[in-house]
Amino acid sequence: MSEKGTGTRFDSSQWGTVPPSWSPEADDTLLCCQVRQETHDVKSFVFRTRQPRHFRYRPGQFITLELNIGGEAVNRCYTLSSPPTRPDTVSITVKRKVGGLVSNWLHDNMTPGSEFKVLGPAGEFSCAHHAALKYLFLSGGSGVTPLMSMSRSLYDLGEDKDIVFVHSARSPRDIIFKHELAAMAHALPQFRTAFVCETAADDPGYTEHTGYLTLPMLRQIARDFAQREIFCCGPAPYMAAVRGILQGIGFDMSHYHEESFSFETRVAPPARSETAVAGDAQPGTKFKIEFTRSGHVIECGSDQFILDAAKAAGMRLPFSCAKGMCGTCKSKKVSGEVVMTHQGGIRQREIDQGLFLPCCSKPLSDVTIEK
Repeated sequence: MSEKGTGTRFDSSQWGTVPPSWSPEADDTLLCCQVRQETHDVKSFVFRTRQPRHFRYRPGQFITLELNIGGEAVNRCYTLSSPPTRPDTVSITVKRKVGGLVSNWLHDNMTPGSEFKVLGPAGEFSCAHHAALKYLFLSGGSGVTPLMSMSRSLYDLGEDKDIVFVHSARSPRDIIFKHELAAMAHALPQFRTAFVCETAADDPGYTEHTGYLTLPMLRQIARDFAQREIFCCGPAPYMAAVRGILQGIGFDMSHYHEESFSFETRVAPPARSETAVAGDAQPGTKFKIEFTRSGHVIECGSDQFILDAAKAAGMRLPFSCAKGMCGTCKSKKVSGEVVMTHQGGIRQREIDQGLFLPCCSKPLSDVTIEK
């Protein structure tokens, strides 16, 4: 990433013209044009392209930042907080974390004029895939970002959907997008918000829920929550608690969707060992890997991870940990067989739906991937 660009001024003479669409296959550079202080430790970074491009993506998708921090190449995924209904820019909203390599670097170094490489947008976590009359959005901390993208999109389109947006934060001063959510609730009769703060000691005027989200609290906020399509994003313990609440009442989990890129707390399941599949493919065997959307066809050895083969062939695919933990590279396998030794970055129900992680998967045959 370059420290500074040569300027961030937008050429207003181009208003009224329709620029080309951003292509994840061909475009790879973004320019920071604005930094917004959302809370005391949260900033939004607004990006655009140097030559005008329109961004087309689904609300809830993420981008992968390719950064150079201290001479080391670092990839990190951030969900877009911006909506695709505002196509000239994209934005991410980042909370500064104690000891967080990338979050602290962004807060301290990303300024208007900074340029960097990016992959995406990508991802399957979106209300666009699950049309419903009623939604329940549950977020914790900076997990508010994909749900804000969805809410902003529906708001911009004049979709007065029945939405209950429940956000959990440490304290009232930590509530991200509080005023914008209030404006949406004021403008849309069926858009309701509720906040749950661990403590309200710093705000004697706070009148909403305190503590942690519980089943009785959820019933009080949205009595019909079990009839809603539910989207959840936040820290791993928060999402685990939400799953526990829903599973405890027998909720149909096919109507529950979650997203998180925090993989430090994931517990690795028993992984299929390499020796267990030694006879499945002869060492040195080459297989064809086809990517349906981009049209790329590459070769991958039976002893090589598909992501590594794609990178060696010059392809740029979203990834972060490259260890089967974060799920960033999750892809749909259309055909073929692989052996996957993941570390908790994918759930069994996703595997049953044909999804897999290229970063930790080796081919057992020719493979076709929807990407």
